[in-house]
Amino acid sequence: MPAIRHDDNRFEVDAAMIADGFGIDAAQVAAFMRDGRITSRCEEGIEADAGRWRLTFYLGDRALRLTVDAGGQVLSRARFAAPRRGGAQAG
Repeated sequence: MPAIRHDDNRFEVDAAMIADGFGIDAAQVAAFMRDGRITSRCEEGIEADAGRWRLTFYLGDRALRLTVDAGGQVLSRARFAAPRRGGAQAG
C-alpha cells in the first residue's frame, strides 16, 4: 500500500508514517487511535491551496502535520508542540 491513499475525500495513512512522526512503534498506532490517544483532523485547501489537504495527527502535546496532494504525495511534513486535545491521555 502507498504511504497515503486518497479516495472520495477519504485518506488512509500508513501506520508506519504516523509512528515515525511520533517516535512510536507502528503496531501501537491502531490501538492509540481506537482509544483516543491519537486523534486527527483533515482540512481541504481552497483558492491557492485547492487540490491540497492538511492531515494533522495529535498525540498528547505533539502534532504531526502532512500536507498532501490529491494523489497522496506528501508535499510537506511538520512536527510541532500542540495543546492537549480532548480524549484519552497519551501513554
